[in-house]
Amino acid sequence: MNSFIMTFQERFDDWVKALVQHLQISALSLLIAILLSVPLAIFINRKKRLTELMLQVTGIFQTIPSLALLGILIPFTGIGTLTAIIALVVYALFPIMQNTVTALNSIDSSLIEAGTAFGMTRWERLKSFILPISMPIIISGIRTSAVMIVGTATLASLIGAGGLGTFIMLGIDRNNSNLIFLGAISSALLAIIFNIILKFLEKKKLTTVIISLVIMVFSLFVSYVPAILQSNTTESKTIIIAGKLGAEPEILINMYKELIESETDIKVELKPSFGKTSFLYEALKSGQIDIYPEFTGTITETILKNSHIASTNPDEVFTIARDGIFEQDKLTLLKPMNYQNTYALAVTKEFARDNNLTKISDLANIQDKLNGGFSLEFNDRSDGYLGLQNLYGLKFKVNTMEASLRYKAIQSGEVNIIDVYSTDSQIKQYDLVVLEDDRHLFPPYQGAPLMKAELLDKYPELETILNKLAGKITSEQMAYMNYQVDIEGKSAASVAHDYLVKERII
Repeated sequence: MNSFIMTFQERFDDWVKALVQHLQISALSLLIAILLSVPLAIFINRKKRLTELMLQVTGIFQTIPSLALLGILIPFTGIGTLTAIIALVVYALFPIMQNTVTALNSIDSSLIEAGTAFGMTRWERLKSFILPISMPIIISGIRTSAVMIVGTATLASLIGAGGLGTFIMLGIDRNNSNLIFLGAISSALLAIIFNIILKFLEKKKLTTVIISLVIMVFSLFVSYVPAILQSNTTESKTIIIAGKLGAEPEILINMYKELIESETDIKVELKPSFGKTSFLYEALKSGQIDIYPEFTGTITETILKNSHIASTNPDEVFTIARDGIFEQDKLTLLKPMNYQNTYALAVTKEFARDNNLTKISDLANIQDKLNGGFSLEFNDRSDGYLGLQNLYGLKFKVNTMEASLRYKAIQSGEVNIIDVYSTDSQIKQYDLVVLEDDRHLFPPYQGAPLMKAELLDKYPELETILNKLAGKITSEQMAYMNYQVDIEGKSAASVAHDYLVKERII
């Protein structure tokens, strides 16, 4: 409990920011869903076939897995808040529309006939008695959608939209239960508060509900005012640098920021834990971010559409990655750092000793004993499990899981071999043995800044500044810096600063 309180105190500023983002995303999504569902349900209610069709369509929307829906939307709307809100609205439509239709159909027909006999128009009937009578059932549907939105909004962090899910994803990535609890408990409490407020409105008059909606709209507007004012007053010389999930990308982007701001008047905004490779790549192409650290092997193996690299020479792979990504997307890859964060296979010391394992080819003798725990990405890559099958002739049972969960799985004995990155701090933490890639399956993975070519046209000095890291940082140094952040709990900014000062780069 004490460690949780300490984590909350240390992360209080970040928590407030994430809470505001979560509230904004959730409230705006709910408001849009209400404004779409209720009027539409009223309009189509007298058309039975159309009503059934709309309920079926919105019901089908709810069956689409949330991650799949985000993946479908990203090519059209990019990553960030807009995509998150669209996805949440899609999920929220069905409960509100279904309850609104149910409420309208439950109105006694004699009341409608009486209203018509008194010469009341449809709008007058709606305003006078249909909506007031229907309101408790409609609000009940809104409550269901609100709770669902608040919970699902935690996934917004996966596409760079922020929110309380940032703590959950960071906690999973760093095996920090306090961060997971902080995000999960905050999200649950927020859902309870939404539910209590809406339950209170169920028994209130229509005018009270409308006033509450107006207050909600006004509060949302006020919450966005600081961001609007900041965007209007921010200096034009501002660039956004993002990083993937994990300590290592966060350390690197803090190095970029400190180098740039110490030598220019350019302001740098950081977006750590922005998501996976595809999200950052799409964000860079669309101009939502300006720079992110990428690996040469990732570019040649994953991003380039027509790349079949057989070379394990770092210089050759860098040249192919640099030239290929420029030709394909007009993106510029600067010179890489020294260390290579390659894929590797790791086992526990006991398992390696008991089975005489030192290199990957040794696994062929014990395939029937192997139970792998691989990330989804590694399992489906030509330089991953597919390559292990083709090059090493290996085929064994594999469990796919979120990358950060592999270490828990091997520690608990649920699996006995996992894919790792060679600079992962958990290799040292869990005292694992990395097997030698004796047939050279894994290509070189050297980190380097990736950016749009136009950015260097605008700020040519960035190349000289960021190239100060070229050829720097050994694998041992990177692994130790990751260990400082992941295990010792130091901030990525302080670790980055200490390295730059120690190496006299600044």
